[in-house]
Amino acid sequence: MAHSVSHPSATARGGHRIAVVCASVGLAILVGGAPAMAQDKAAAKKAPPPTASVTTNQQAKSAWVKLCEKAPFNRKGKDGKDIKEEKNICLTHHERLDGNTGAVLVSAAIREVSGSDKKSLMIMVPLGMAIPPGIRAAVYSKDQWAKVAKNEKIDEKALKPVQLRYSLCHAAGCTAETIATKEILDQMKVGGGIMVIAMNAAAKPVGFPVPLAGFTEAHGGNPVDNKEYAKARGQLMAQIRKRQIEAMEKAKADKMKLLPPQPGTGAATKSAPAKKK
Repeated sequence: MAHSVSHPSATARGGHRIAVVCASVGLAILVGGAPAMAQDKAAAKKAPPPTASVTTNQQAKSAWVKLCEKAPFNRKGKDGKDIKEEKNICLTHHERLDGNTGAVLVSAAIREVSGSDKKSLMIMVPLGMAIPPGIRAAVYSKDQWAKVAKNEKIDEKALKPVQLRYSLCHAAGCTAETIATKEILDQMKVGGGIMVIAMNAAAKPVGFPVPLAGFTEAHGGNPVDNKEYAKARGQLMAQIRKRQIEAMEKAKADKMKLLPPQPGTGAATKSAPAKKK
């Protein structure tokens, strides 16, 4: 199961740092318009759960957002001693949440670290997926994405899927990554979406759609204000919690209506006849 993965490598530690940044700052959330979740490689037959959106003054039209933060890094010097330095980490990120629970359904990001030409494609899926197969992801053209949204067939031979290996797991899910080559980035900039395929514990493929609308603008633009975005994220989560409470109260009230009247309560109560003197 996915939650059993542990990688103490530098890559995993860096990924853990990214996970902490994501959790503390809050990230972009899907605003609808994506194909339904698939249970196989074809289009989905089951609609996804309700989703919610976060918007700020800087990010109001796209579910993709760019966030940057300074983070400490350790590297070995020529003498073998650890050298501590600080680097700027940027994530161009998309996250889809369940609008009822706030749980992450899927997230994708391009990670860039200052001073390095290497970029990473990171995808996170919920816990419970099988680890050895990893994740397969394919960028769909806008035409292919539109067909998938209508449950129409596409020529899968035209796709160029990439394999991602799991690097770390935490409470929100498991993250897999691969090098984001120029070809992958170019595809994402003109594509309609990414279809992510993971294998569940029953060895069945599960599809997670990630729309690419707004990715190019977010990736090439300035990062949003972290504090402003964290505030918007907090407001969204408060709305979700309120919705959960209201749903629980409604369910409780509906259940009470189905219960038979209790003796001595309500309209069913009858006054005892007065005794004659």
